[in-house]
Amino acid sequence: MKKDAGKTKRKRAAAGSSRTSVVRKATAKDGKNGHFYIVGMGGSAGGLEAFGQFFAHMPTDSGMAFVLVQHLDPTHKGMMPELLQRCTKMQVFQAEDGMKVRPDCVYVIPPNRDMSILRGTLQLLEPSAPRGLRLPIDFFFRHLAEDQGERAVGVILSGMGTDGSLGIKAIKEKLGMVMAQDVRSAKYDSMPRSAIATGLVDYIAPAEDLPGKLLGYARHSSVILKEKPAIEEKYTNAIQKITVLLRDQTGHDFSFYKKNTLVRRIERRMGVHQITNVDVYIRYLRENPQEIELLFKELLIGVTSFFRDHEAFDILSEKAIPQMLKGGVKGNVVRVWVSGCSTGEEAYSIAIILQERLEELKQKGSFKIQIFATDIDKDAINKARQGVYASNIAADVSPERLQRFFMKEGDGYRLRKETREMVIFAPQDIIMDPPFTKLDLISCRNVLIYMTAELQKKLLPIFHYALNPGGLLFLGTSETIGNLTDLFSPVDDKWRIFRRKESASARMGMVELPLLPLSRGEGKPQRTARAHKGIENAVPDMTQRILLENFAPPAVIINEKGDIVYISGRTGKYLEPAAGKTNMNIFGMAREGLRIELAGVIRGAIAEKKSVTMKGLKVKTNGDYQHINLIVKHFGALEGMQGLLMVVFEDVVTPSRQAAPGKAKAGSVSRQSQWVKQLEKELAHTKEYLQTTEEEMKTSQEEIKSANEELQSANEELQSTNEELTTTKEELQSMNEELVTVNAELQTKIDELACANNDMQNFLNNIEIPTIFLDKDLNVRRFTPQATKIIRLIPSDVGRPITHIVSNLKYKEMIDDIEEIIQTLICKETQVETQDGRWYLMRIMPYRTRDNIIDGAVVTFSDITSMKQLEALQLDMKAKEILQNTLRYAQNIVDTVREPLLVLDADLRVISANASFYKTFQVTPKETEKNLLYELGNRQWNIPDLKRLLEDILLKNNYVNDYRIEHDFPKIGRRVMLLNARRIMQEGIGTQMILLAIADITGRQGKS
Repeated sequence: MKKDAGKTKRKRAAAGSSRTSVVRKATAKDGKNGHFYIVGMGGSAGGLEAFGQFFAHMPTDSGMAFVLVQHLDPTHKGMMPELLQRCTKMQVFQAEDGMKVRPDCVYVIPPNRDMSILRGTLQLLEPSAPRGLRLPIDFFFRHLAEDQGERAVGVILSGMGTDGSLGIKAIKEKLGMVMAQDVRSAKYDSMPRSAIATGLVDYIAPAEDLPGKLLGYARHSSVILKEKPAIEEKYTNAIQKITVLLRDQTGHDFSFYKKNTLVRRIERRMGVHQITNVDVYIRYLRENPQEIELLFKELLIGVTSFFRDHEAFDILSEKAIPQMLKGGVKGNVVRVWVSGCSTGEEAYSIAIILQERLEELKQKGSFKIQIFATDIDKDAINKARQGVYASNIAADVSPERLQRFFMKEGDGYRLRKETREMVIFAPQDIIMDPPFTKLDLISCRNVLIYMTAELQKKLLPIFHYALNPGGLLFLGTSETIGNLTDLFSPVDDKWRIFRRKESASARMGMVELPLLPLSRGEGKPQRTARAHKGIENAVPDMTQRILLENFAPPAVIINEKGDIVYISGRTGKYLEPAAGKTNMNIFGMAREGLRIELAGVIRGAIAEKKSVTMKGLKVKTNGDYQHINLIVKHFGALEGMQGLLMVVFEDVVTPSRQAAPGKAKAGSVSRQSQWVKQLEKELAHTKEYLQTTEEEMKTSQEEIKSANEELQSANEELQSTNEELTTTKEELQSMNEELVTVNAELQTKIDELACANNDMQNFLNNIEIPTIFLDKDLNVRRFTPQATKIIRLIPSDVGRPITHIVSNLKYKEMIDDIEEIIQTLICKETQVETQDGRWYLMRIMPYRTRDNIIDGAVVTFSDITSMKQLEALQLDMKAKEILQNTLRYAQNIVDTVREPLLVLDADLRVISANASFYKTFQVTPKETEKNLLYELGNRQWNIPDLKRLLEDILLKNNYVNDYRIEHDFPKIGRRVMLLNARRIMQEGIGTQMILLAIADITGRQGKS
C-alpha cells in the first residue's frame, strides 16, 4: 500500500500523464531512494548555441534534471526558456523561488538573480556582488555539490571569463562528475579553457557529443550501485594492489588513507571509463601508466579557495594571532607551516591576515613573516609559486584586499611581490618527510580527514613537536585532535583552532620520525645488500675521513663572494650560523674577532692570486678566546677549482697561565712583556688594516667619483633628449590636432558623398531605364540592374572595357556609334532589337563632368517592344481583311464549278473544298478542312506523284494541265482523274495558295 501511495504521489507531481511513466522509470533506474542526477550547466557568450546543440542530442527520458546558469543582462527579460523549448521536447521552465527540481525537465536561471539548491529545491537570491563581479555559475555549482554529492554533474560550455572553475572543484571534491565543451568547437573558449586547465574535467568533447558521454556515465553508475556489495568484498585485496601501483609510480604511499575514501575515488575513475570490475581496472592501470597519474590526482583533490570559511579566518586573525604575537616570537620571525597547501590560496590568505594584523597592532617592522607551504602534488606547487589566479577569486577576496595585495595581470590577478616572497613552496609528504620545526602556526586543514585514525594519532604529536611553546594549530571544520588533549588546548572549538600545551608525554618520546620506515619504495634488505657489497670499498674512504677529522685543520672552500661550497672538519669554533634566513656566506658566519681580518685576508689572496697567512688572531669561542692562524689559499688556474679559495683555521697553543712559585715574579714580568708584545702586534696589525681600508676607501671614492661624473654626463644627455622629446611631443600633439580637424572635414565629405551616392543609386534603380556609364576608354563606370538584360554585365565588370562583354543586341555598330559620339559630341538615337525579339530605342549621349569636360558616354535603352508589336498587329489586321475578301471571292468561284475543287495553303493544308468534291469522294467538310491533303480520309490522297507535282508548283511557280493519275479509293473504288493545278498569290500580302481541280474521267475512258 505504501508503494502504491508513493506512485500516486509521484504521479501528481509529474504534471502530465504523458510524462509520468518516463519519470517513474528514470527515478527507479537511478539508484537508491529514487535519487536522480542533477546536471548544472554553465555558459556565457555563445552559450545559447551550445545549449541548443546539447539538448538537440539529449533524449527526453534520460531521468536527469538540467539547471542552466548563464550570464544575463539584469535589465532585460529572459527569453532563454522560449528559445530552448524549440530544441527539446522536455519541459523548460524559468526557475522560481522554491521550485522543486524534477527529472526530464530543464530549469533556467532568471535575470538579476543568484540561484542555490537545497534538498532538491531551487532557491533564488538577490545578487550580493555588483554587476560585472558576479559569478553565478560558481555560486550554484558549490551549492549543487553540497546538496547532491556524487549525484551532481557540472557542465561548462562556451563563454567568456573563468566563472565555473571554482565550482567544478567543489563538485569533484564531493565525487561528482565534470564535463566541458571542447575549446575548438566553442564560439568563445575562455570558460571551457579555464575549466580544463584545472585538470579536473572528466570528459572533453563538442557540445553535441556530451549527451552521449553523460548517458554512458549514468548507466554505468547504476550498474555499480547494483553490484556494490560484491565490489566492496573484492576491494579488500584490490586496494592493496592499487596502492602498490601508486607507490611504485608516484613514490607516495596511500595505505594509511581511509579505505572508504580510496574506494570512492577508485569508483569515480572506474565510472569515467565505464569499468564495472575492479580486477579489470587494475589491469587497465598496469597497461596505462597515465591512468595511475590521473588516479593520483583524483586522490589529491582538495577544494581550496582564498579565506575558505571566512569566519574561521576572522577568528584566527582577531583572536588567535594577537595572543600568539603577544606571547612573543623567537627571533622576531613568525614561522608558519601550511601543510597540504594545494595551489596556494590558503598560504597566501594567512600571509595576508598576518600583514593586516601586524599593521593594526603597529608592529609591521617588528616581525618578519616566513611561511612554508607544502604539498605532495608538484603541479599544484608549481602553480602556487606563480601566484597567478583567475578573476573569479573576486568572489572570495574583498575589493580592498584585491587592490592592496593583488595586481591585475591579463584576465586574472597576481599576488604582489611583497606577499609572494613571504611564502616558500616545496613538495613534501607529511607521512614520509621530516617536518619543519620552531613554528608559530601550523595550518593543516582538510588533510587529516582522508587519513586513518592511527595515522592521525602519529601526526598530531609531530605537529606538537614542530610548534614553539604557545604555537597555534589550525585544522579543518571536520577534523579534531581526538583524545590528545594533553598536547593541545582549544582556542576556538567551532573552527578547530588549538594552542600547543607543554606535555610530559610528548617530551618522553611520543614522536616517531619518520612515520614510515621505508623510504619511497626502498627497503632494508636492499640497503643491507648494498652495504655488504661496498664494505671493502668503504675502508679507504673511512680511513681518509678519520684522518681529516682528527689530524687535518678545519677548512672551508669558498668562492670569491664568500659563499661556502664545502666544509672539512669541525668549524664550529670559528663559524656559526647567523639568525634569520639561512645564510651560508663565510662573512655572515664568522665569529667575533675574525670578521674584519677574514675580509682583508681574502681580498689580499684574490688580488695577489696566492696564499696569504695572518697569525695570532684571537677569536671569541664559547665565552673564551682562541688564538689561531688564518690561512687563505688561492687555487689559481687549478683545473676544476677556478674561482675558489680555501680558508684554513689553524689553532695556536698559548702558554700556560700558571708558573712555578719560585718564578712567580719573573713569570709575571714575562707575561706582561708577552702581553705588551701581543698588544703591539695587534696594534700594528690594526694600523695595517686601517691603512689598507683607507687605501681601498680612496680607490672606491675615486671610482665612485668617476662613476658619478659619468652618471651626471648621462643625466645631462638624458635631460637634453627629454627636452627634444618634449618638443617632438608638442609638435606631434599639434599635428595630431590638425589631423583630427582634417579627419573631421573628410568625414563630413564622406557623409555627403555617401548621401549623394545613395540618392543616385535609388534614382537609377527606380527609373527602371537600362543605363550604362562609360569612360573615355569605353570602360564601364556604372550600370543599372536593368541593363544586364541587354548587355551581360555583372558587378565585377566595373572597370572592364565594354568591348569585352557579350551583348544581346542584333546591332554590331554600337561600339562605333559610341566612339563617334565621344568625338563629335552629337547625340544619336536608333532602334535596336535583342536576340529574344525585344525592341529598344538606344540613345547615346556624351558624359560631361561638373567642369564641362567630356569624359565618356552614357548609353540608355527605352523599351519600345509594345509599340513595335502594335504596328505589327495593325499590319496583320489589314492583311487578314484582304485575305478574307479573297477567300470569299475564291469560294464563290469554287462553288460554281461542277468539277471537284480544293483550295490549299502553302503547307498543302485544305483551306476549303466545293460541294462536288464532298459528293464525289463521299467525305464531309469536318473531315477535310484544315487537314493536310495527304492525311484526308485513310491517307487516300498520299500519292507520291501528286506530292511531287504540288511541290513543283510552289517552288517553280508552275501550273499543271490535265495531269492523269489512277488510284484506288476505299469508298468509291478505282478512279482515273485529270488534275489541273494553279498557284494563287495575293499581292501586298504575299500569301500563297494552290487551286486544285479534279476531273473524273473513269467512265469516259471506258467509252473510248
